[in-house]
Amino acid sequence: MIKTDFSTIHCLFVERGLEITQKHYSLLSEYAEFLVEYNEKVNLTAITETGEIWVKHFLDSIVPLSYVEIPENASIIDVGTGAGFPSVPMGVYRSDLKITMLDSLMKRITFLEQLSEKMELNDWRCIHSRAEDAGNLPEYRETFDVATARAVAALPVLCEYCMPFVKKGGIFIALKGPSESSDDAAFAIKELGGAVEKEITYEISGEERRLIVIRKISHTPSKYPRKSSRIKQKPL
Repeated sequence: MIKTDFSTIHCLFVERGLEITQKHYSLLSEYAEFLVEYNEKVNLTAITETGEIWVKHFLDSIVPLSYVEIPENASIIDVGTGAGFPSVPMGVYRSDLKITMLDSLMKRITFLEQLSEKMELNDWRCIHSRAEDAGNLPEYRETFDVATARAVAALPVLCEYCMPFVKKGGIFIALKGPSESSDDAAFAIKELGGAVEKEITYEISGEERRLIVIRKISHTPSKYPRKSSRIKQKPL
């Protein structure tokens, strides 16, 4: 079992080249406590031991910031955010980021709205919508500097869900396991207006992770994203 006192957590982050402050620690501790409490009545995560939350949710969400340069005050949409990963830990760690969390399940959005109020993250947005629907709306389409997604779908499908949100010049950051690579989605990436910028493999607590960063180099054709059934039946 991992200790969760500030000294231990600070060392955990420093080992990954990340500096965590007392304010970061306090906010994320509040998040962990509320997540565990809320999870007793609404199933949001299978990880409920506090030490594992720190490693498998918080550290896992924040480590990408050590590999990817995200501009100050960048706007981020987290697609299929679930209980807020990776966007909430990223936004706590980088308070300058403008966070939007999108999920198709209202129970998750309700949790995130209550979390935002509890943590006084008043300028964060929560959107209850399917990605393929929101990605076709003018107020969201190609308006974000960054899109993120963590363990939502296979990469070709994920690209079609996420790339339409990213403005030209922005990036899509996919947090994946070791079994997928950008090669699996080569056609989808090109078709949706992207190009692979970097692909990094690393470990979190002995488990391999893969970070795939896709740069938006041209506009996504208006025919994408397609209907969900079409995306799943015939991925790009």
